[in-house]
Amino acid sequence: MLRRFMVKNIDPIVLPGKYRSHMQSFYGSDVVTKNLPTTEQLQQGCASGENPNDLSVYWAPTLYHVAGDNYTEVNPVMFSTYYENIDKAEVPFPRDFYAVAGNASAKGQADVDESLTGITWWCENGPEDRQSRPRASLPRVTCSTHIQAILRFPDCVDPSDIKRYGYAAANGGRCAGGMKRMPQLRFSIRYDVRGILPKGWTGIGEGACLHGDFINGWFDDAQTNLLKATDRRKWMRIDGARGEGKAGSVCQAKDADPSNEWDRGLC
Repeated sequence: MLRRFMVKNIDPIVLPGKYRSHMQSFYGSDVVTKNLPTTEQLQQGCASGENPNDLSVYWAPTLYHVAGDNYTEVNPVMFSTYYENIDKAEVPFPRDFYAVAGNASAKGQADVDESLTGITWWCENGPEDRQSRPRASLPRVTCSTHIQAILRFPDCVDPSDIKRYGYAAANGGRCAGGMKRMPQLRFSIRYDVRGILPKGWTGIGEGACLHGDFINGWFDDAQTNLLKATDRRKWMRIDGARGEGKAGSVCQAKDADPSNEWDRGLC
């Protein structure tokens, strides 16, 4: 699990060097600014997550409840990253590798491919309504606890050109020519809206524009251990030279560029 350390209108992958993005929630290495960092630079930062061997940075759009002209930020009570299909991985994440998952311009279910990204919203502890609505939409009924969303990242990369990446699922379960399989990152985000909407809600809210970004900051020795986690039936903690996988951070992650923050925008 990772703690959010910054909310800001930057996206160093999509809009490097600019304060022009919609608002993003950042987790992981606090080195990140508007400029695209390298793996080595991320590893000089302070991590907001439990694993001291993972100095990657992860971000996703900040969620707001909109009522007329009023925008109320929805608190992400839990942000977790999982690495899946490791038994199929041929290579670790390359140094300086980054990727984007999802479609920020999506307006509805027709604009997303759930077979690739897995984008789904649901009530963590019920009631269950995914069979009666588009799965990329927000629940139409009041959740008893949290709203949860998942998002899967590309799992194929060209080692000779790390900007070329994709999904094995788009090619019959195999990477396209010249690409190698790597672990598949999955975001799991839980939001608590009960304080904002204490009387609950009904109706349709669109969540198809959910997307996420990742820049690799894993230390090499920990990635070696990550590739050993091949048992699909068993969760494995990824340890490394900097401590056990749930040892926590010895520092407090914070905004590296606190003097610059512009108006919010929405996806």
